Amino acid sequence: MTAATPSVARPRMRMIPWRAPVAVVAALVISYLVIANAAGAQAQEQFINALTIGALYALIALGYTMVYGIIELINFAHGEIFMCGSFVAWWLITTMGFTGTIHDLPILVIVLVVVFLVSMLVMGVVGVIIERFAYRRLRNAPRLAPLITAIGVSFILQNLVFVGISNSIVKVPQLIPFDLLQIGPLAIREINLFVIVFAVALMIALQLFITRTRLGTAMRSTAMDREAAQLMGVNINSTIAITFFIGSALAGAAGVVQTQYLGNTVFNIGFQSGLKAFTAAVLGGIGNTTGAAVGGFVIGFLEVTSSVYGIGRWSEAIVFGALVVVLIFRPNGILGQQLADRA
Repeated sequence: MTAATPSVARPRMRMIPWRAPVAVVAALVISYLVIANAAGAQAQEQFINALTIGALYALIALGYTMVYGIIELINFAHGEIFMCGSFVAWWLITTMGFTGTIHDLPILVIVLVVVFLVSMLVMGVVGVIIERFAYRRLRNAPRLAPLITAIGVSFILQNLVFVGISNSIVKVPQLIPFDLLQIGPLAIREINLFVIVFAVALMIALQLFITRTRLGTAMRSTAMDREAAQLMGVNINSTIAITFFIGSALAGAAGVVQTQYLGNTVFNIGFQSGLKAFTAAVLGGIGNTTGAAVGGFVIGFLEVTSSVYGIGRWSEAIVFGALVVVLIFRPNGILGQQLADRA
């Protein structure tokens, strides 16, 4: 009698995720047609503005969704971290003595690298400090306690800037040129191209980090089941601290982008932008980084489209109305998934 040959499982072929890029292209085409219906000759410019604003919201939303995915905390101080990042960028640029656009490309690249690295590092450290002294002891407390604490931290940061720096709008030198580039049929300003490409590059880098690295695996396992991850050797405190560092660093980068795109900042800018970024995270699926990015772009297009159609004053009502409609039919957001309750 011959021994049975053990069956060998064949590796499953990874299918090319063609549906995602097709859906993105279709959404962009539809959005452009909707904008072009009212904008006419300015359709291309308004479409690019929508992409730029959406990229900024998406960058801020990533920090919200990362923190919630790990410890289920809505970090309302995240908007103020974004605001502080814009002031760090302002201080760096003015301290280095720059007052306007830099047309020398090597110098521009060096200055931007310094500003982004320092702003992201400073705000990342601030995020870790906030987690260590404001949130860590409240992990097992009723959910209302860390939520109120987060609101308190946001007021502390806002008032520190209000009292210590300025209580009015601060002008920030815009280093990146606003020159118009012609790329085939596409006419786009250099600042818009920079914001869109930089934001998308950070989103892709974050997604690769979460899915392809050992630390990213630890973060995902902590998000699924904190106790089980700890039993498997994951250092929970370090993982959560790194999550806060990365999320706050992204908010710092968004603060730099904000100063370069608008040319100013103010102590209360974090509330408005943070609220919309949080809405983007919920709209896309809180806890899902890709969903947060999608939600940010959706809100950017809704705001610009409402302005193009002459109802800009209703833009916020339209954004939150869209959120309500989406949550009625998909309570977990556009890309959110239903997960089992944690023990």
